[in-house]
Amino acid sequence: MSAILGIDLGERRIGIAIADGPGVGARPLTTIPRGRDIASDVVALERLAAEHGVDELVVGLPIDAAGHEGEQAQRTRAWVAALSAGLEASEAAHAPRISLQDERLTSHVAEGRLGPMPRGRSGGPPTRQQRDAYRARVDREAAAIILQDSLDSRAQGSPGSAPTGATMEPRP
Repeated sequence: MSAILGIDLGERRIGIAIADGPGVGARPLTTIPRGRDIASDVVALERLAAEHGVDELVVGLPIDAAGHEGEQAQRTRAWVAALSAGLEASEAAHAPRISLQDERLTSHVAEGRLGPMPRGRSGGPPTRQQRDAYRARVDREAAAIILQDSLDSRAQGSPGSAPTGATMEPRP
């Protein structure tokens, strides 16, 4: 196995995690800003994939608590389709495979792992920079949870992750 990137797609940021070898757990890597268009996201992810020897991207699919795909899941699927087309059309030697992973509650779990947002000066409200930095950390941590869930599902032989061409069945 070569490296796999986990992706927590947000409206403003993309949290990235990596598992870079067999038996190596997922770890937060970076958070990148969403591009103005999909081409910008393709360039940024292509650069990361080349830099880390990535063969696969695991993108979190936001399924609601009842197990249904809503509007955000549809937007994620559309982004993944555009990303896949962009990576295939690029001049890179090898386009990574893309799969989807149920991401229910990952941001909530990530916030629990990181603890509360830091307070501002003298215990006041956090500054905008503190909020942005905390949200970026949450996005990276959520990406690590998405990726680790996918790795765990594979190790157990569960169908928790599905290639983009397949329909991922929501868990009950």
